[in-house]
Amino acid sequence: METVMHTRGKFGRSAGASLALLGGCLLFGVAALAAQNGWKAEQRGQAGKDLNAVHFSDSKRGWAAGDDGIVMHTEDGGRTWARQLIDTTDSINDIYFRDKEDGYVLAGNRVFKTEDGGATWREAAQFVPANFNGATPELYSVRFTGKKKGWIVGSVSRREAVIDSLVLFTDDGGGSWRRQRVPTRGELIHLDFSGDKRGWIVGAGGVILHTEDGGTRWAAQRSGTNATLYHVDFRNEDDGWTIGERGTILRTTNGGAAWSPVKAPVRSTLLSVKFASDKDGWIVGRGGVILRSEDGGQTWVQQQSGRAKENLYALFLDKKKGWAVGSNGVVMQYER
Repeated sequence: METVMHTRGKFGRSAGASLALLGGCLLFGVAALAAQNGWKAEQRGQAGKDLNAVHFSDSKRGWAAGDDGIVMHTEDGGRTWARQLIDTTDSINDIYFRDKEDGYVLAGNRVFKTEDGGATWREAAQFVPANFNGATPELYSVRFTGKKKGWIVGSVSRREAVIDSLVLFTDDGGGSWRRQRVPTRGELIHLDFSGDKRGWIVGAGGVILHTEDGGTRWAAQRSGTNATLYHVDFRNEDDGWTIGERGTILRTTNGGAAWSPVKAPVRSTLLSVKFASDKDGWIVGRGGVILRSEDGGQTWVQQQSGRAKENLYALFLDKKKGWAVGSNGVVMQYER
């Protein structure tokens, strides 16, 4: 049986941290820490606690989440943030909203769901070791292609070593989940869909999986690298990018039939990539790395983040604004 060690730092923590849940809505500080090249950094979360995920449903309403079950919400584009309570102290790996009201959180081996914009969260699913021959499932990334159909990817581990991949599918809005078998046993870290038929999953060892039939079948695409890939972003059915360790950037213009390496100005681990338009894209990663492309990802230029020691784990963009979150509770905001 193949054994792969955990590779992503923000996913490697043990569950059950000691922070008690706070009561009520806590407003976090707004003192600016840095502002360079359009990015302004502020400590919105708790010092010493990482923020691992960020998602906005429009230019005003957004969520950030991370260590010890922290979920924060903004109604004003990130100027102020309030705590939303969720019944977990596990680190949150992903947060995703299908619209302004319906959202999902992945924390350890559990899925939480809200139907009122995060005012209340309930546990929607839990995947226990007893169903995996005593091994522990870990959930990393969730996406929906409509109101009913969604996917979760992750890994199954025993004693901190990954022993199998994990792909879960729902066709009833998350009421039930079924496991799908895929042609890899390595750690699967992130997924993205273009429309309701074509999707991609990336993970350890340079693996890229692709579906053309709405997830019924997944097939491997040739990435040309053995570097762990942490994030994938598609603008449409043809144009996509994936990034990972050792400054790895791959680009495709034909839906992944061929992936081409792109030279990066850094060798740092890159953790999140997002394009606001066909030409304008950003990447963030470890050590405060921020890269920008203005030519559809053919070339990348390093930006000064002002947060040289903070890892940036997740990124979200719309046409005019961007948000990045990372270690020590940092939230960075960009506005044209």
